[in-house]
Order: sequence, then C-alpha cells, then structure tokens
Amino acid sequence: MRNANILYDGIKAGELMETDDGDYVFQYDGDYVEQYPDQFITFSMPVRMEPYRDNRLFPFFEGLIPEGWLLNIASKNWKLNKNDRMGLLLACCQNCIGAVSVEPLMNNNEG
Repeated sequence: MRNANILYDGIKAGELMETDDGDYVFQYDGDYVEQYPDQFITFSMPVRMEPYRDNRLFPFFEGLIPEGWLLNIASKNWKLNKNDRMGLLLACCQNCIGAVSVEPLMNNNEG
C-alpha cells in the first residue's frame, strides 16, 4: 500500500491511498471536515466524512501528474513507469502549482 497526505494551502485535507489490490481511496481528514466543510479540493469530491473509492486514480489527482516532455523527464529521473500513476504522483507533486500538494508518507512500498 502506498499513501500520501493531501494538503490544501499547507493544511492537511485528507489522505490518498493506493491499496495492494490497486484500488484508490481518498478520505478527508476529520479535523478538516469540521473546520473547512465548504473548502473541497475539487468540485467532484465535496468535503464529507465517507471515503471516496475507485479502481482508477481519481481524475483530479491524475491531472496533477506532468505530461509530455516533463513526464518523460520525471519517469527517467525517478525510474518510474509512465503507467505507475501513484508513483508519479508521489514523486512529482509535492510542490504543485495551485493550492493542493501531495506529501508522501514514509511507509510507502516501492511499486
């Protein structure tokens, strides 16, 4: 399992996990839900306590991953397969443009 904290303007908004089965789970942090109930990270994922689940990386997070020549550079530098979307997200999206950033957690397994 690989996971990361998702920060919104430097505040922990929630956690994104890739399970060992290849599914994805995003869950807003309880404190974030209480303090920022209207400050969602994307329109398609309003703030709520229930986790979001999918068998593909959520489109919002997919959109944070570099494309084109920048993707080529990132995949070569970190020796990641371009199809390893969670690996690319963890490697490339710590300092994204915009309010959302991805903070890899230390217990991540190499995929």
